[in-house]
Amino acid sequence: MQKRVFIIHSWDGHPEEGIFPWLKKELQNRGFEVFNPSMPDPAKPRIETWVQYLKEQVGVPDENTILFGHSIGAQTILRYLESLPKDRKIGGAVFLAGWIHLTDEAFETDEDAGIAKPWLEAFMDWDQIKSHSNKFIAIFSDSDPFVPISDVKIFESKLGAKIMIERGKEHFSGSSGIKELPSALEAVLEIAGGE
Repeated sequence: MQKRVFIIHSWDGHPEEGIFPWLKKELQNRGFEVFNPSMPDPAKPRIETWVQYLKEQVGVPDENTILFGHSIGAQTILRYLESLPKDRKIGGAVFLAGWIHLTDEAFETDEDAGIAKPWLEAFMDWDQIKSHSNKFIAIFSDSDPFVPISDVKIFESKLGAKIMIERGKEHFSGSSGIKELPSALEAVLEIAGGE
């Protein structure tokens, strides 16, 4: 069975931003089927809308399904996994600058804070999330202005995620000039079984 990778972009992001085009090409060159959807209303992401859209994109998840999310895309994947029926397993997930908390710098306006509030406050059932895979990798930057480095411990303790910390990569955004990220490719390949 061909492995499928779904790349979920960030808040106010898009499929052609940052490392996504490079990552998609690298994975396709290795025989993966790659989906890089434009998430709905990216300037005002809502949990219900994004999780439902991801469900529609994935269809029936299975062991050949790998999810890759950047920032709020990582949150979307966590909440998607939480919503799956008990017997559904996926191959694994990679979280790039995934967050549970945000620094004050993440909000340019009061509206931003309002958009983020449900994502920051809505309960997550970590046991339920973890039950859908035993392969999680979380990649953080030691200079991320938005994601507190202490969130590393949450991904580690709640999911048993393998942690990778990059130096000086800010929020891994296209606006930071980051167009390639070998650790992101390595993480997907590791989950896929080193293909």
